[in-house]
Formats: sequence, structure tokens, C-alpha cells
Amino acid sequence: MAVNETGTDYELPCGRIWTLWDRLDSADEHEATGPHCATARESLLALRAATAELVAEPEAVPPGLLGRIMSAVRAEARRGQMLDLLPPEPGRAEVSEAAVAVVLRYAADSAGDVRACRCRVRTVGVAPGGRGIVEVELTLAVRLGNVDGAETLARVRERVTAAAAARVGLTLAKLDLLVEDVYEDGE
Repeated sequence: MAVNETGTDYELPCGRIWTLWDRLDSADEHEATGPHCATARESLLALRAATAELVAEPEAVPPGLLGRIMSAVRAEARRGQMLDLLPPEPGRAEVSEAAVAVVLRYAADSAGDVRACRCRVRTVGVAPGGRGIVEVELTLAVRLGNVDGAETLARVRERVTAAAAARVGLTLAKLDLLVEDVYEDGE
């Protein structure tokens, strides 16, 4: 393996091109005794020995390491895409789709007689002035016995639209409300 695979050569002060790694075990007279080449060669031999020690004695995996890694991966995956809140310039702010979904679900829950289930947020553009434009699909569970479903959904639509603009700084291009479940009081 060549030390320098980028195509640029590193020249030692003695004028030799540094190709010692390729000939570490078969150095010529100058590479073995010359002050610059010998110093570089000794450093490479020490590096090779240290690497061999690390390979020969692998460190035991700390307990819980896999769990911590997977938690970080899951958190990153749940976060979703990032949405721009301001025009792309210094001071620009971003928020995750998951964070926006939490705000919009809370707004829907505050409408009464419904519970927000899932919320999907998708960026579709940027409005004049730099506000992000999103499409939202919100699934709901409606309270059993709710007789004014259309009015309830209108309240949900109003509150979610207001929360997107006032609390997050996004404009809704489309808001799909899907009723997929019914719940009883006390559930």
C-alpha cells in the first residue's frame, strides 16, 4: 500500500521522494542510514508495530455500546428531513419535520373531540419572504358520539394552519385530515 494515494509526492529534505512504506522491509543503504530517511523509516516501523498490537489485542466492546449506537441512529431517522424557516442566508434557522409534526399534532389535539395520531410533513417550496411551504397529512381519532364532525374538522384545520404559521413559521399549501379511528372518553 502506498502512503500517498492522492497522486502528490512528499519529498524528504534529503531530496528523496517518500516511498519508504512500500519498501519498509527492504530499505537500501541511504534509507537505512540517511538521517531523514532513517528517521521517517523508524517512525513508520513504530506505526506498523503499534497497529499490529491494536489488531492483535482487540478491545472488548463496552457494555451497551450497540444499544447507544442504535439509539442515536433511530433518533436521527425519526428526526426526518430538515425544513428551512428563514431565507438561506446568515442566521438561517432549520427545524426537523418531526419537531414540526409535534407542534401540529398538539394544535390538532387542542381543537377538542379529536386526537392527532400521525403527522407527515413534506416541503414543497419557499414562499416570497422566505417562508417554507409544506404539505401536511394528519391522521385523527374522533371521539365516539361526536355529532358535529364537520365543525370539529374545521376547528382542527384552523388551529393547525395557525400553528404552522405562528409557532413554526411555515405556510401550508395543503392539509389533508384523515379520520382513521374512534375513541371513547376515558381511553
